[in-house]
Amino acid sequence: MTAMTSAVEIRNLHKSFGQLHVLQGIDLTVEPGQVICVIGPSGSGKSTLLRCVNLLEEPSSGQVVVNGIDLTHPDVDIDAARRQVGMVFQQFNLFPHISVLDNVMIGQRRVLKRDKAAAERVARENLTKVGVIEKVASYPSQLSGGQQQRVAIARALAMDPTLMLFDEPTSALDPELVGDVLAVMRELANEGMTMLVVTHEMGFAREVADRVVFMDGGVIVEEGPPDQVVGDPQEERTRVFLRRVLDPTHAHVGEAGGDRD
Repeated sequence: MTAMTSAVEIRNLHKSFGQLHVLQGIDLTVEPGQVICVIGPSGSGKSTLLRCVNLLEEPSSGQVVVNGIDLTHPDVDIDAARRQVGMVFQQFNLFPHISVLDNVMIGQRRVLKRDKAAAERVARENLTKVGVIEKVASYPSQLSGGQQQRVAIARALAMDPTLMLFDEPTSALDPELVGDVLAVMRELANEGMTMLVVTHEMGFAREVADRVVFMDGGVIVEEGPPDQVVGDPQEERTRVFLRRVLDPTHAHVGEAGGDRD
Protein backbone atom coordinates (compact mmCIF):
# COMPACT_ATOMS: atom_id res chain seq x y z
CA MET A 1 0.00 0.00 0.00
CA THR A 2 1.45 3.37 -1.01
CA ALA A 3 2.00 5.85 1.81
CA MET A 4 -0.12 8.97 1.58
CA THR A 5 1.81 12.02 0.43
CA SER A 6 1.80 14.83 2.96
CA ALA A 7 0.08 18.03 1.86
CA VAL A 8 3.01 20.12 3.11
CA GLU A 9 6.46 19.16 4.32
CA ILE A 10 8.71 21.94 5.56
CA ARG A 11 12.24 20.83 6.34
CA ASN A 12 14.87 22.95 8.12
CA LEU A 13 13.48 26.15 6.61
CA HIS A 14 15.49 29.33 7.06
CA LYS A 15 14.67 32.82 5.82
CA SER A 16 16.73 35.95 6.31
CA PHE A 17 16.14 39.53 5.24
CA GLY A 18 19.64 40.95 5.26
CA GLN A 19 20.93 40.51 8.81
CA LEU A 20 17.46 39.67 10.15
CA HIS A 21 17.13 35.89 10.55
CA VAL A 22 13.32 35.55 10.53
CA LEU A 23 12.93 31.76 10.22
CA GLN A 24 15.50 29.67 12.02
CA GLY A 25 15.11 26.04 11.02
CA ILE A 26 11.37 25.31 10.80
CA ASP A 27 10.20 21.70 10.47
CA LEU A 28 6.47 21.21 9.96
CA THR A 29 4.27 18.60 8.29
CA VAL A 30 0.62 19.05 7.31
CA GLU A 31 -1.36 15.98 6.25
CA PRO A 32 -4.24 16.15 3.73
CA GLY A 33 -7.42 17.37 5.38
CA GLN A 34 -5.69 18.77 8.44
CA VAL A 35 -6.15 22.27 9.82
CA ILE A 36 -3.00 23.66 11.41
CA CYS A 37 -3.25 26.96 13.27
CA VAL A 38 -0.03 28.94 13.77
CA ILE A 39 -0.03 31.35 16.69
CA GLY A 40 2.59 33.61 18.22
CA PRO A 41 3.56 37.21 18.88
CA SER A 42 4.11 39.80 16.19
CA GLY A 43 7.49 39.38 14.55
CA SER A 44 7.74 35.65 15.30
CA GLY A 45 7.91 34.66 11.61
CA LYS A 46 4.36 33.36 11.12
CA SER A 47 3.50 35.33 7.98
CA THR A 48 6.94 34.75 6.48
CA LEU A 49 6.43 31.01 7.00
CA LEU A 50 3.17 31.12 5.02
CA ARG A 51 4.73 33.22 2.26
CA CYS A 52 7.55 30.68 1.92
CA VAL A 53 5.02 27.86 1.45
CA ASN A 54 3.88 29.32 -1.88
CA LEU A 55 7.18 31.04 -2.64
CA LEU A 56 5.96 34.60 -2.31
CA GLU A 57 9.17 34.71 -0.31
CA GLU A 58 12.11 32.61 -1.47
CA PRO A 59 13.58 30.56 1.41
CA SER A 60 17.22 31.21 2.23
CA SER A 61 17.69 27.47 2.75
CA GLY A 62 15.68 24.34 3.47
CA GLN A 63 12.87 22.60 1.62
CA VAL A 64 9.18 23.27 1.06
CA VAL A 65 7.36 20.29 -0.44
CA VAL A 66 3.67 20.66 -1.40
CA ASN A 67 1.78 17.56 -2.55
CA GLY A 68 5.07 15.81 -3.21
CA ILE A 69 6.49 18.66 -5.32
CA ASP A 70 9.65 20.30 -3.99
CA LEU A 71 8.95 23.99 -4.55
CA THR A 72 12.54 24.82 -3.63
CA HIS A 73 14.04 22.62 -6.37
CA PRO A 74 15.69 24.79 -9.05
CA ASP A 75 13.84 23.01 -11.88
CA VAL A 76 10.34 23.19 -10.41
CA ASP A 77 7.52 24.75 -12.44
CA ILE A 78 6.59 27.17 -9.70
CA ASP A 79 3.51 28.55 -11.46
CA ALA A 80 2.04 25.06 -11.90
CA ALA A 81 2.80 24.09 -8.32
CA ARG A 82 1.46 27.36 -6.92
CA ARG A 83 -1.91 26.79 -8.62
CA GLN A 84 -2.61 24.11 -6.03
CA VAL A 85 -2.28 26.65 -3.23
CA GLY A 86 -4.86 29.32 -2.41
CA MET A 87 -3.92 32.24 -0.17
CA VAL A 88 -6.03 34.73 1.76
CA PHE A 89 -4.21 37.76 3.12
CA GLN A 90 -4.77 40.18 6.00
CA GLN A 91 -5.78 42.83 3.50
CA PHE A 92 -8.30 41.66 0.95
CA ASN A 93 -6.32 42.55 -2.20
CA LEU A 94 -9.40 42.73 -4.40
CA PHE A 95 -9.24 44.67 -7.65
CA PRO A 96 -11.17 47.88 -6.84
CA HIS A 97 -12.12 48.73 -10.43
CA ILE A 98 -14.02 45.52 -11.25
CA SER A 99 -17.10 43.85 -9.79
CA VAL A 100 -17.17 41.07 -7.22
CA LEU A 101 -18.06 38.57 -9.94
CA ASP A 102 -15.18 39.66 -12.14
CA ASN A 103 -12.78 39.54 -9.18
CA VAL A 104 -13.60 35.86 -8.73
CA MET A 105 -13.50 35.12 -12.47
CA ILE A 106 -10.29 36.87 -13.48
CA GLY A 107 -7.80 34.33 -12.15
CA GLN A 108 -9.79 31.46 -13.57
CA ARG A 109 -9.78 33.07 -17.03
CA ARG A 110 -6.13 34.13 -17.06
CA VAL A 111 -4.44 31.30 -15.17
CA LEU A 112 -6.70 28.27 -15.58
CA LYS A 113 -7.87 29.37 -19.07
CA ARG A 114 -11.50 28.61 -18.27
CA ASP A 115 -14.05 29.95 -20.71
CA LYS A 116 -16.30 32.73 -19.51
CA ALA A 117 -19.35 30.55 -18.86
CA ALA A 118 -17.40 28.01 -16.79
CA ALA A 119 -15.59 30.74 -14.85
CA GLU A 120 -18.85 32.48 -14.04
CA ARG A 121 -20.48 29.24 -12.91
CA VAL A 122 -17.56 28.46 -10.56
CA ALA A 123 -17.50 32.06 -9.31
CA ARG A 124 -21.20 32.00 -8.49
CA GLU A 125 -20.88 28.62 -6.74
CA ASN A 126 -18.12 29.92 -4.50
CA LEU A 127 -19.75 33.27 -3.81
CA THR A 128 -22.83 31.31 -2.73
CA LYS A 129 -20.66 29.11 -0.51
CA VAL A 130 -19.22 32.12 1.34
CA GLY A 131 -22.59 33.88 1.61
CA VAL A 132 -22.15 36.93 -0.65
CA ILE A 133 -23.84 35.83 -3.89
CA GLU A 134 -26.15 38.85 -3.66
CA LYS A 135 -23.11 41.11 -4.09
CA VAL A 136 -22.00 39.82 -7.52
CA ALA A 137 -22.54 43.19 -9.24
CA SER A 138 -21.07 45.29 -6.42
CA TYR A 139 -17.60 46.79 -6.32
CA PRO A 140 -15.25 46.11 -3.39
CA SER A 141 -15.65 49.64 -2.02
CA GLN A 142 -19.38 48.97 -1.61
CA LEU A 143 -18.76 45.99 0.70
CA SER A 144 -17.93 45.71 4.39
CA GLY A 145 -14.52 44.36 5.33
CA GLY A 146 -16.04 41.00 6.22
CA GLN A 147 -17.79 40.78 2.87
CA GLN A 148 -14.57 41.70 1.05
CA GLN A 149 -12.67 38.98 2.89
CA ARG A 150 -15.33 36.42 2.02
CA VAL A 151 -15.03 37.43 -1.64
CA ALA A 152 -11.27 36.97 -1.32
CA ILE A 153 -11.87 33.46 0.02
CA ALA A 154 -14.26 32.71 -2.86
CA ARG A 155 -11.64 33.96 -5.32
CA ALA A 156 -9.03 31.60 -3.86
CA LEU A 157 -11.46 28.64 -3.81
CA ALA A 158 -12.43 29.23 -7.44
CA MET A 159 -8.91 28.18 -8.44
CA ASP A 160 -9.57 24.66 -7.05
CA PRO A 161 -6.69 24.60 -4.56
CA THR A 162 -5.77 21.50 -2.58
CA LEU A 163 -4.28 23.68 0.17
CA MET A 164 -5.51 27.00 1.61
CA LEU A 165 -3.21 29.42 3.42
CA PHE A 166 -4.81 32.08 5.64
CA ASP A 167 -2.61 34.91 6.90
CA GLU A 168 -4.45 36.63 9.78
CA PRO A 169 -7.68 36.70 7.74
CA THR A 170 -9.65 38.50 10.45
CA SER A 171 -7.04 40.95 11.77
CA ALA A 172 -8.20 43.87 9.60
CA LEU A 173 -11.89 43.38 10.44
CA ASP A 174 -14.11 45.08 12.98
CA PRO A 175 -14.84 42.59 15.78
CA GLU A 176 -18.51 42.18 14.82
CA LEU A 177 -17.50 41.04 11.31
CA VAL A 178 -14.99 38.41 12.41
CA GLY A 179 -17.59 35.70 13.04
CA ASP A 180 -18.83 35.58 9.44
CA VAL A 181 -15.33 34.96 8.07
CA LEU A 182 -14.53 32.35 10.73
CA ALA A 183 -17.82 30.59 9.92
CA VAL A 184 -16.75 30.23 6.29
CA MET A 185 -13.36 28.86 7.37
CA ARG A 186 -15.03 26.47 9.80
CA GLU A 187 -17.22 25.12 6.99
CA LEU A 188 -14.17 24.62 4.76
CA ALA A 189 -12.52 22.66 7.54
CA ASN A 190 -15.64 20.52 7.94
CA GLU A 191 -15.52 19.78 4.21
CA GLY A 192 -11.96 18.48 4.54
CA MET A 193 -9.97 21.37 3.06
CA THR A 194 -6.30 21.29 4.08
CA MET A 195 -5.60 24.60 5.80
CA LEU A 196 -2.58 26.36 7.30
CA VAL A 197 -3.91 29.31 9.28
CA VAL A 198 -2.00 32.12 10.99
CA THR A 199 -4.44 33.54 13.53
CA HIS A 200 -4.96 35.19 16.89
CA GLU A 201 -8.49 33.79 17.16
CA MET A 202 -7.87 31.29 19.97
CA GLY A 203 -11.46 30.08 20.09
CA PHE A 204 -11.27 29.15 16.41
CA ALA A 205 -7.93 27.42 16.95
CA ARG A 206 -9.27 25.36 19.85
CA GLU A 207 -12.43 24.38 18.01
CA VAL A 208 -11.19 23.74 14.47
CA ALA A 209 -7.45 23.00 14.49
CA ASP A 210 -6.05 19.49 14.43
CA ARG A 211 -2.77 20.93 15.70
CA VAL A 212 -1.67 24.30 17.02
CA VAL A 213 1.87 25.54 16.41
CA PHE A 214 3.26 28.28 18.66
CA MET A 215 6.09 30.26 17.10
CA ASP A 216 8.35 32.80 18.74
CA GLY A 217 11.67 34.25 17.60
CA GLY A 218 11.63 32.40 14.28
CA VAL A 219 11.34 28.90 15.78
CA ILE A 220 8.54 26.51 16.70
CA VAL A 221 8.46 26.59 20.49
CA GLU A 222 5.54 24.21 21.02
CA GLU A 223 3.26 22.10 18.83
CA GLY A 224 0.42 19.73 19.56
CA PRO A 225 -3.37 19.30 19.89
CA PRO A 226 -5.21 22.55 20.67
CA ASP A 227 -6.32 21.38 24.11
CA GLN A 228 -2.66 20.93 25.00
CA VAL A 229 -1.05 23.98 23.39
CA VAL A 230 -3.85 26.47 24.10
CA GLY A 231 -5.42 24.76 27.10
CA ASP A 232 -2.36 23.45 28.96
CA PRO A 233 0.83 24.83 27.39
CA GLN A 234 4.09 23.24 28.47
CA GLU A 235 6.45 26.09 27.58
CA GLU A 236 6.72 29.33 29.55
CA ARG A 237 6.88 31.43 26.36
CA THR A 238 3.57 29.90 25.24
CA ARG A 239 1.95 30.59 28.61
CA VAL A 240 3.07 34.25 28.60
CA PHE A 241 1.74 34.77 25.06
CA LEU A 242 -1.62 33.16 25.82
CA ARG A 243 -2.09 35.13 29.02
CA ARG A 244 -1.68 38.28 26.98
CA VAL A 245 -4.01 37.40 24.09
CA LEU A 246 -6.67 35.79 26.27
CA ASP A 247 -6.86 38.75 28.65
CA PRO A 248 -10.24 40.38 27.86
CA THR A 249 -8.64 43.84 28.01
CA HIS A 250 -6.52 42.82 25.00
CA ALA A 251 -9.32 41.27 22.92
CA HIS A 252 -8.79 41.92 19.22
CA VAL A 253 -5.77 44.10 19.90
CA GLY A 254 -3.79 44.06 16.65
CA GLU A 255 -0.69 41.94 16.63
CA ALA A 256 -0.97 41.45 12.91
CA GLY A 257 2.52 42.51 12.01
CA GLY A 258 3.75 42.87 8.47
CA ASP A 259 5.23 40.61 5.86
CA ARG A 260 8.08 39.64 8.15
CA ASP A 261 5.82 38.59 11.02
